[in-house]
Amino acid sequence: MKHVKSNMIDIEIDGLTNSIRNAISGDTFDTEIYPLTTKQLSEIKKEDWLFDWKREIRHPERNVYKLVIFKNEKIIQGLLSISEEKDHIYMHLIENARFNKGKHKLYEGVPGNLVAFACKQSFEKGYSGYVSFDAKTSLIKHYQQTLFATHFRGTKMYIDSISANRLINQYFNK
Repeated sequence: MKHVKSNMIDIEIDGLTNSIRNAISGDTFDTEIYPLTTKQLSEIKKEDWLFDWKREIRHPERNVYKLVIFKNEKIIQGLLSISEEKDHIYMHLIENARFNKGKHKLYEGVPGNLVAFACKQSFEKGYSGYVSFDAKTSLIKHYQQTLFATHFRGTKMYIDSISANRLINQYFNK
């Protein structure tokens, strides 16, 4: 798989679910999100990801997180790269595992789960839930509808406190 260099969020939000949902059976599974460490880079197989996550983790100002199913930490469902800005969290990259993409995906809800986690981090860091990102132009309307994000200008978008709370309650209010 060819790696892409981009800082634009280019992922379809396939639905806001309770944790993540098996696309075939409809069963939901609780998730956990952990920092991805350089020691765990062997879990990232180059051919399974569109972005070069090994390069991403080398940015000292960024934190990379992995989404896994509860008690199944070895299989990464999705990855997220964020940084702390002076008044909000910025999402650099977000990606589904290869098996969670396309018409025959295994799990739904991975991207929404990761965005909700970024919002949760924003509240925990004292930024009132604010998260910003650059969106691929063709997905701006999609993010407005699915993430309740606001289009600022150009490709810039943000999630405010109210929208962040909606996402957090969807994924983390158990």
